[in-house]
Amino acid sequence: MLLYVTVGTNDPASAGLFYDAALAPLGLVRRQQSGSDIGYAHPDDSRCRLWVVAPYDGHPASFGNGVTIALEAASRTAVDAFHAAGLRMGGTCEGEPGLRPFHPTFYAAFLRDLDGNKIAAVCERVE
Repeated sequence: MLLYVTVGTNDPASAGLFYDAALAPLGLVRRQQSGSDIGYAHPDDSRCRLWVVAPYDGHPASFGNGVTIALEAASRTAVDAFHAAGLRMGGTCEGEPGLRPFHPTFYAAFLRDLDGNKIAAVCERVE
């Protein structure tokens, strides 16, 4: 359904380092960079699905209240590693790794990146 998602940043270099570390446990890699735009994808995907960009209108990046971008994780261990890497790179915790009440196998962790964007890693597999 979604083609791609963008999150804004005021510091592309720092944001790139944050996302490189946080997305690696999810199997996502920095696939493309053009100026301040950084694109991430699964190695088998032909296009970037998550972009970290400086806003094109020149105004400072800001986060949306109520917006969360959830990324699929292959395992609960990957969710844990995503959360740990994000915290290590300066992100803030918005929800420790664990099961959530949405359904019995919904295991997730939530972070805010360096610009305040809320991201999550979710594993819905039975483990």
